[in-house]
Amino acid sequence: MSEVERYLTAVSPARRHREAAILDTLFRRITGWTPTLWGGSIMGYGSYAYTYASGRSGTYLATGFAPRKAKLSIYIMPGYSDFDSILTRLGKHKKAKSCLYLNKLEDVDLDVLAELIRAGLDDLRRQWPVRPS
Repeated sequence: MSEVERYLTAVSPARRHREAAILDTLFRRITGWTPTLWGGSIMGYGSYAYTYASGRSGTYLATGFAPRKAKLSIYIMPGYSDFDSILTRLGKHKKAKSCLYLNKLEDVDLDVLAELIRAGLDDLRRQWPVRPS
């Protein structure tokens, strides 16, 4: 069993486990990539290498999610600033710079979430080369 499979199997409570399976299927369908585990608890699909004007550089996941106990975290890199037209149709959510928080998956429209993930990847590709995972 892979590290990702072990992680998904261990997600709890049961509702988060079901939601994680749905999100994994959604992200795999949209990206065409298998996930890797980032930081022990983030399911990442693809990656990108960045170098900021300050000289700071690194590699991070291109998109992904974390099924936290309190909320689901959806990662759209490098952020959500230009996606208000999609977010208004998504459903109940809260957002931070590059993280979207969902109380439960049934609060959002999965087709709109798929559109958001695609738009995020397209935006990221315009800024940095994205590699499959």
